[in-house]
Amino acid sequence: MTNRPLRFCMITTFYPPYHFGGDGVFVQRLSNELAQRGHHVEVVHCIDSYRLLASREPTGGHPDHSNVIVHGLKSRFGLLSPLATHQTGNPFFKSTRIRDILKKGFDVIHYHNISLVGGPKILEYGEGIKLYTMHEYWLVCPTHILFKFNRTVCTRPHCLLCSLLHKRPPQWWRYSGLLKEAVKHVDLFIALSHFSKKKHQQMELHVPTAHLPNFIPSSDAPALPAPEPPMNDVGKEPYFLFVGRLEKLKGLQHLIPVFNRNRMAKLLIAGTGGYELRLRKLAADSANIHFLGYLSEERLQILYRQAVAVIVPSICFEMFPLVILEAFRQQTPVILRDLGGMPELIEESGGGLIYSTEEELVAAMDRFLSDPLYRKKLGQQGYDSYLRNWTPEVFLNRYFELIQKIATDRGQPLF
Repeated sequence: MTNRPLRFCMITTFYPPYHFGGDGVFVQRLSNELAQRGHHVEVVHCIDSYRLLASREPTGGHPDHSNVIVHGLKSRFGLLSPLATHQTGNPFFKSTRIRDILKKGFDVIHYHNISLVGGPKILEYGEGIKLYTMHEYWLVCPTHILFKFNRTVCTRPHCLLCSLLHKRPPQWWRYSGLLKEAVKHVDLFIALSHFSKKKHQQMELHVPTAHLPNFIPSSDAPALPAPEPPMNDVGKEPYFLFVGRLEKLKGLQHLIPVFNRNRMAKLLIAGTGGYELRLRKLAADSANIHFLGYLSEERLQILYRQAVAVIVPSICFEMFPLVILEAFRQQTPVILRDLGGMPELIEESGGGLIYSTEEELVAAMDRFLSDPLYRKKLGQQGYDSYLRNWTPEVFLNRYFELIQKIATDRGQPLF
């Protein structure tokens, strides 16, 4: 760990409260962990991009540390600004503002999801050690998610047709040399899983890459409060838990029928999304399936802690679902589909079970319901592995090792 304060700039499209999930949450957590250790952090994100995709203004959110300065970019051209970036691969209307921020000088510029805040061209901006965390597959996939034709995982790309089926205009800059030149300005790319690193290489992205999984902070959840809706009616009996966006690629449409046929098992679903209406119809008012909507982090921690297991049925190549670590942190085991990088977390921790077929899923559920000691054992293994591998301290030690190596290789050690 460094013994002197460094200056960091985080560049990302989405940042709380203007965000939709995991990548924005992670950037905020990383920024505040660095700030708490005395480093100066500035965050550049795009409010216009959030407004382009969201149906309403955000609410809530956690305050940032005093060492964190947040630049929420807005253009007088409004929604045209992220659209221009999407089509040109260039910050375009926000270029001057971003350059002015970076002129302040930073030791480290860390890029995250840059798809609408700047496109590949932004990788050329500023001076300093440059890192890029691959939270999604945007570098090799116009839709970010390698979910071909919005039906299945992508193993053989048909990008133009796939973009149209995802209702996104083609990005013509992808057929130029812009991305190939821009990535040369980044010192190191960070892959969240070994699978992700390999997949990017298979898709011809040949860049220096290190494996560094995400983290979640340690948490002391409050004692269980007096029951309140929606918990008072659904939290008294053993239940399995799903947490996440209600979208097709998350696989709930394959999980709900399992619970429709197994009425003795209860499923709680926390989250909202564009596929919610379809999923509610599929559940057909089943008494053992409950949609809880959006819940606060405090309520979610209670749900995690009391669940028999968390189920992750995603049918896409998930990068690194934080929901798995959230479960481990509460000593709750996980049941997840054998796909993408997710199984690595179970293989590393022993904190759950992996399934490929519905029969294997049901067998895993039955095992946890009928054998509380086995469930407790796997939950403890997940928690122990969380402490070894996925705390802020573990992440930051490795993070600064990578930064120091880059600086030393340049002949300019930072500490």
